Amino acid sequence: MTIERIIKKFQENHPHDDVAVLVKAFKFAETAHQGQMRKNGEPYIQHPLHTAYMLAEIKADLATVAAGLLHDVPEDTDHDLEEIQHRFGTEITTLVAGITKLGKIKYRGIERYRENLKKMFLAMTSDLRVIFIKFCDRLNNLRTLEGLPAEKRKRIAQETMEIYVPIAGLLGVSRLKWQMEDICFKFLYPDQFHELEYQYEVEKKVERNRFFQKIKSILIPKLDEAGLQYKIEIRFKHLYSIWRKMQEKGKRFDEIYDVFALRVIVPTIDDCYKTLGIIHTIWKPKPNRFKDYIAVPKPNGYQSLHTTIFGPESKAAEFQIRTSEMHEESIYGLAAHWYYKNQHRPADYRTPGWVKEIIEIQKEILSTDELIKNIKLDIFRDRIFVFSPQGDVFELPEGATPVDFAYAVHTNIGNKASGAIINDKLGKLDQELKNGDLVEIITEKNRPHPNRDWLKFVKTKHARDRIKQHARRSPLDNIKRFLPRINK
Repeated sequence: MTIERIIKKFQENHPHDDVAVLVKAFKFAETAHQGQMRKNGEPYIQHPLHTAYMLAEIKADLATVAAGLLHDVPEDTDHDLEEIQHRFGTEITTLVAGITKLGKIKYRGIERYRENLKKMFLAMTSDLRVIFIKFCDRLNNLRTLEGLPAEKRKRIAQETMEIYVPIAGLLGVSRLKWQMEDICFKFLYPDQFHELEYQYEVEKKVERNRFFQKIKSILIPKLDEAGLQYKIEIRFKHLYSIWRKMQEKGKRFDEIYDVFALRVIVPTIDDCYKTLGIIHTIWKPKPNRFKDYIAVPKPNGYQSLHTTIFGPESKAAEFQIRTSEMHEESIYGLAAHWYYKNQHRPADYRTPGWVKEIIEIQKEILSTDELIKNIKLDIFRDRIFVFSPQGDVFELPEGATPVDFAYAVHTNIGNKASGAIINDKLGKLDQELKNGDLVEIITEKNRPHPNRDWLKFVKTKHARDRIKQHARRSPLDNIKRFLPRINK
């Protein structure tokens, strides 16, 4: 990797930025790391160079790419943050300081792991760009794991899956997430990885390409006839994603029908819906397999139309339809969102809602164990949007129930909930809600307290805490506590 390649990649997205600071940062880092070598035998400077290049790939801003070049200087050399401040100014120094404070996370027992996980969350609440640098730093380290002992490779891979991958998913940085997952999969489950790799790359490749070309030959004339501008590409599911689906569904590789999807990229949102109409005119859609993430985006900002159709030879095929901007954001996540948002206005690196949730949880919880438990329960789930009859939108974790929804609306509604109407049909309080559901809670005015049994199925910390708080006041609980004394 060279500084020239980094500058060229950076200028593709930021043609008007002065890249002199990147050259200056490289020269300083090169001198600082002079004589240092990595475990795989290459000069250490290659690590910050690769880190900076990945940051440029995800459209990171100038300060973040420069900080990527400098991120290991205070930790691994004789040069400190004060010197970086003097040479590069406050913004770059703040990002480098964020990485330095985060430290080198090492999986040395469960207690150290938990403390480092907490550090990661705390770093996110200050400036999320620090986390993007850490992702790229980690991905480059994963790519050079071969030089480490087997046990250490496994530890680093496990830690990456536990800490980095879920956060990358929440930030929508699929490009980094998938690469981290597949490398970790190879080190954690080598036999399964190589078996699946063979099936994926050798056994099914010709069949897959033939099917893809057949669909394109049918679809392209129809899109041309409608006068649409478009780009069609194939999107392959990554190996870990396929393997995880096989485990969850108990299926063989040849039973997973969405191993690949066809992606149609068009200029406008109107074109997305026109394209969807054309696809559904040609092929019959599979029931319950349509998702409109344009009208109702995922919490990490992901937007696209998803539909599965019965294609040629009655084989199922998934389509994803989106604009170019949506496509960039689906790959680079929050980094691309900032890039597009900041092109014609002052830079704004606003913290997303789920990070604010972490801040709120941290305010309430002192124990690291409790913090991690609640973050994993509430934050690391996929998110859904649920609507009230008034049209208000509530964001909940996947698997949430009407009771979770009721407490999200108001504590009193949760406490007095007796039933639910879901999409105009009577539902159950423990029923799993789906993205886009319309939910109305039936309340019982004279209900004195919530049902403690709800704790068996609620998914959000807020609902759980409120049920515990109000159910404690139940006279029934007092009787239950008193009964053992009577029996003695």
